[in-house]
Amino acid sequence: MRYIIVSNRLPVSFARGDNGKITIREGAGGLVSGMKSYLGAKKIENYIWVGWPGGVFDSEADRAEVKLLAAGMKCVPLFLDEPTYNGFYNGFCNSTIYPLFHYFTEYVNYDDNNWNVYKKVNGLYRDAVLEVAKPGDVVWIHDYQLMLLPAMLRASGIDVKMGFFLHIPFPSYEIFRLLPGTWGKDLLNGTLGADLIGFHTYDYMQDFLTCASRLLGYENKMGYLEGQDAMLKRVDTFPMGIDFGKFQKASNDPDVLAEKKRLAETFGGTQVIFSIDRLDYTKGILNRLRGYELLLQKRTDLHGKIVLVLVAVPSRSEIQEYQRMKIAIDERVGFINGGFGTMGWTPVIYLHKFIGFDTLMALYDIAQVALVTPLRDGMNLVSKEYIASRSGSGGVLVLSDMAGAAKELGDAVIVNPYHPVEICAALEKALAMPGEEQTRRVASMQERIRSYDIVRWGDDFLKELMGLKEMQDIFNAKLLGKNEEFLISRCRSAKKSLLLLDYDGTLIPFTDNPEAAVPPKEVIELLKDLSNNPRNEVVVISGRNKEVLDRWFGSLDISLVAEHGVLVKPRGEEWNFLRPLTTDWKTTVMSILKDYADRLPGSYIEEKQFSLVWHYRKAESEFASLRVDELFDSLSKFTSNADVQIYKGNKIIEVKNAGANKGIAATSFVNKLEPDFILALGDDYTDEDMFRLLPKEAYTIRIGVAQSYARYNVRNSSDALRLLDKLV
Repeated sequence: MRYIIVSNRLPVSFARGDNGKITIREGAGGLVSGMKSYLGAKKIENYIWVGWPGGVFDSEADRAEVKLLAAGMKCVPLFLDEPTYNGFYNGFCNSTIYPLFHYFTEYVNYDDNNWNVYKKVNGLYRDAVLEVAKPGDVVWIHDYQLMLLPAMLRASGIDVKMGFFLHIPFPSYEIFRLLPGTWGKDLLNGTLGADLIGFHTYDYMQDFLTCASRLLGYENKMGYLEGQDAMLKRVDTFPMGIDFGKFQKASNDPDVLAEKKRLAETFGGTQVIFSIDRLDYTKGILNRLRGYELLLQKRTDLHGKIVLVLVAVPSRSEIQEYQRMKIAIDERVGFINGGFGTMGWTPVIYLHKFIGFDTLMALYDIAQVALVTPLRDGMNLVSKEYIASRSGSGGVLVLSDMAGAAKELGDAVIVNPYHPVEICAALEKALAMPGEEQTRRVASMQERIRSYDIVRWGDDFLKELMGLKEMQDIFNAKLLGKNEEFLISRCRSAKKSLLLLDYDGTLIPFTDNPEAAVPPKEVIELLKDLSNNPRNEVVVISGRNKEVLDRWFGSLDISLVAEHGVLVKPRGEEWNFLRPLTTDWKTTVMSILKDYADRLPGSYIEEKQFSLVWHYRKAESEFASLRVDELFDSLSKFTSNADVQIYKGNKIIEVKNAGANKGIAATSFVNKLEPDFILALGDDYTDEDMFRLLPKEAYTIRIGVAQSYARYNVRNSSDALRLLDKLV
């Protein structure tokens, strides 16, 4: 099996050096280090990594040289000119998606040109992947820069297993809906092109599912979604880990020990509070500086005894918000050092640069406190690295409750990162914490980090992806596919064919407004063509009432079945009942349905002659899910002694007379006509009665992904119409 990893950037960066030669530098960041650790630990050699090479190379000679160098490292570079990369990365990615997903709505830039560039670049990534991908490959796409890519690859038709992982938070519906409607829907649909979609925390996953439900109409069934392409999707949580052993062992590395000794001499006997982040407005650096400043104001006895080592790694310096933030941090550090420092003591040691691994490990080791307080963070691996690096010497982690890691590291001192007073109190608590308690807390968190490390993260994701593909393969095995030609030949050679066709969801897709689901001209013409063949008996068998069916199909030479089998109108005859029915139950049931319709805005009741339907397609999905179960239970109690059936359908609950269903109606036509070919098409629970009761040799076909009595499936109503068109 071969893996294709796709991310915005390659794990290495290429640049033209001062000497004219192309230089190569190892990439940084949690995604790169995590994936490289996973590939190395699992000894995976058969992979390709697709991404931007880290620089602009316009000449063909430069690109050829970079391609050659990258190929030796199993990398495929995607080249972008400078305006395109700026519009894509600095533009839509980091001026629209990034601030919005981190809840910094005031920084969001709604630029149509950047959106168009984002779509264009995702298309270029698709082309790059298709150049190297082969059927059966595993394509693992990473992060917010490539949210359109999964659907683009799916639309290409290539047969691959595809996963997508989002490494930043996914926002709530109220935040996500701030995107223009088409942008938000396109991003969701793009991501849903993947088979498996992963998030760091349950909250992010639930927010995604809510948006998919409310904006696209997807129903969540225990994290499984049926996609627009009728492929089963899985949305799940996979909290990213680290290479625990690497950080544990590093504290005894000779180079790290030498660096630790040097730093210990520099800091003397002061207690070190360590903070490291990218220079980013989401990291809350100014707030933690204010919290530290409050500590110095409150606890003058700590002057000269503590020091904050603040490392802010340069990041996205082209973006204006980052430039302003750097100025504000510089000023705040200067204010603190000028206001509290002495000739022999600098309260804040501020480093605005990248630091090497040995220095980082040494700082982790000597720091009594790690101050990790992002205002919003997908996971935050710094917190895990600090805990993993502790080797029996205690240490306290002060961690923001807005970081994904806070869901796992409950023994940290958890703070609200927006409240400097709380940060100050947390620092006081951390500095005064007894050694025994520090050791206990660190040991507890280390156990979690050790047991769910980067290998477990990758294994769980890929195992879930493979398991999902097995479920999809079971569905695919039931797809009509290669049996279609045999079905068509059987129909053409039959003396009498019975075609039983559901309407909503089969002949047309579902709509938000059922009253607007009028059959288009193409469907009317198709039914007319089918019925013009004297060997065909066409039956539209629907849940609609007889008035609607007469209005839509009364002019056609076909048979009709209304209200899921209650009323039947054979071709050339009048409407009649399959069996005597009563409506004594309707008054009681109507009062129950009205009560729930009043309690759920957007829901309404449809009354038919022998059934009542409670629709909730337009209601708030989360609220509706609660009301649906309540209503179903209430109806079950009140109708336990009545001759009725209760069904949960596609955004509906229907109560109807028992003993009249599509299965009974369908068999009445079979018994009357004695056809030698039967085709039944349907998409929901009411059609299962038909699939179950028809003879086993009948060609029963369920539209979409679902467990079914039907012999076969097709993906959607479009496939059903194409099949019927071939029968013509």
